[in-house]
Amino acid sequence: MWQWMLLLVGFGFSVAGGTVTITYLNLVPAGLTWIEFLLLIQSRPECYLFPVGLAFSLLALIFMRD
Repeated sequence: MWQWMLLLVGFGFSVAGGTVTITYLNLVPAGLTWIEFLLLIQSRPECYLFPVGLAFSLLALIFMRD
């Protein structure tokens, strides 16, 4: 049962982090360079939700195989 909860939490984190990252992509046409964009993504803590969510989902799927 905990694997399903971890999968759902990971999915939620991935969606939240991906949405914020895509939203920040709108700054690129406004004059931000790609290097500045990557530095912005690196400095924003909510953008770390995407890789954390992917890791949670992957762990849940690995443990579900047993």
